[in-house]
Amino acid sequence: MSIQALLELRNISKSFSGNKVIKNISFSVLPGEVHVLLGENGAGKSTLIKMMTGAYTIDEGEMYWNSKPVKFSGPADAMEYGIATVYQELNLIPELTVCENIFLGRELKKGARLLDRTKMRERAKNYLKRLGQNIDPDKKISELGVGQQQLVEIAKAFTVDAKLIIMDEPTASLSETETEQLLQTVDELIRQGISIVYISHKINELMEIGDRITILRDGAKVDTLDVKETSQDELIELMVGRALDEKYPKRPSLSMKQEGLRIENLKLKNSQSIISFSAYQGEILGISGLVGAGRTEMARAIFGADEKNSGDVYVFGKKVNIKKPKDAIAAGFAFITEDRKGEGLFLDQSLAFNINIASMKNYKKGMMLSNRELLQSAGAYIKALRVNPQRKEEHARNLSGGNQQKIVIAKWLATKAKIFIFDEPTRGIDVGAKVEVYRLINQLVQEGAVVMIISSELPELMGMCDRILVMNEGTITADLKKEEANQEIIMKAATGGK
Repeated sequence: MSIQALLELRNISKSFSGNKVIKNISFSVLPGEVHVLLGENGAGKSTLIKMMTGAYTIDEGEMYWNSKPVKFSGPADAMEYGIATVYQELNLIPELTVCENIFLGRELKKGARLLDRTKMRERAKNYLKRLGQNIDPDKKISELGVGQQQLVEIAKAFTVDAKLIIMDEPTASLSETETEQLLQTVDELIRQGISIVYISHKINELMEIGDRITILRDGAKVDTLDVKETSQDELIELMVGRALDEKYPKRPSLSMKQEGLRIENLKLKNSQSIISFSAYQGEILGISGLVGAGRTEMARAIFGADEKNSGDVYVFGKKVNIKKPKDAIAAGFAFITEDRKGEGLFLDQSLAFNINIASMKNYKKGMMLSNRELLQSAGAYIKALRVNPQRKEEHARNLSGGNQQKIVIAKWLATKAKIFIFDEPTRGIDVGAKVEVYRLINQLVQEGAVVMIISSELPELMGMCDRILVMNEGTITADLKKEEANQEIIMKAATGGK
């Protein structure tokens, strides 16, 4: 006997400006299951969940809740049925308390006007307890780590008596420990009879917690499979529409070992630790360490984005004085930030604008800019990096995460930089887009650039890097060649061991 679906979509479609982005998809969520949505950036996952939650209306097809037809005219309708969403970018107000955030917009009252703070505090405690948490409801959100903030976001779902929780890339910004905690929370929610729709690009994670996986490609459903009967390679091939020959397409390091970057006695603001290292042409240098180890802070100080107490920077043997990012750009640096939306892109500007913003001076004709050359340059990078869509006038906001990352990289390629610092270069992008980013990195190295990769993913560092520096509390605790590095040695150094 077949199990009745909690939520079912039958042959649904959605178009924007005449372009069909969801094509005749049928999809169901069973009671108490983790149903994974898998697909490359731009495959239609986000559009699909917005239709499930009433953020977008359905153009064609039908939706059923417990076998009864439903139509949502907005997210409030979906909440009435017990559908809640936890997005990658948390919807919390830092200066409000945990309790205030949980009940924001759904406050409990005594009488017509007064808030029942006592009851809200008690319920908030109970909601957090259901998630195995003992977080103080009166603590401000700004005082919590990202992992705990994510759990507060999930606790908000209980205020609508959630029967289905949609999680969109919930572990993208979490450490390994925080990720484990979140996955345990998912198990607990399932035990309580709540269904989960789970979106992530981390295949290992999906194989661990998923029951069924629906794969999307180009706005259409490829298949729905039982996790236990499916291999990782099969999932990747179905997702990208081709076999990936190599997950980490690392080219052999080049023989040229000219020192391209040397950092001497760098002391970060509010730190007593001293950092010194060199990076060479022809190799990829990885930077590993746990969250809070000082990796990003070090990169930002080198690039002039953050102040440093002291330290010298040498580029190809020449000492350079970097106080601001524009000094770094002039010295040949490129910094691909981990926060591509907040710091890497002007989301409401065109792709052409974003690609050329750091190299505008190259297109000056007297007092004017050559618009023809700007557009030609942007078009060349869009084509070379296979950005989709290829419209130069398209706003960056409308691109998938992988394509946004390509635009950030194009911006720095246009500056003709020689030292590239990549901070979490593949965070939040799919397997196919990752391989394309890795190939771009290989190309930079082959052309003589110095490349540094900061990453929280050890397989990525061990797969792509020739040498790995490990940091702990603002100090470099290991300098490992590729053949010396393994997860155990890196983690020992990352936790303070030599």
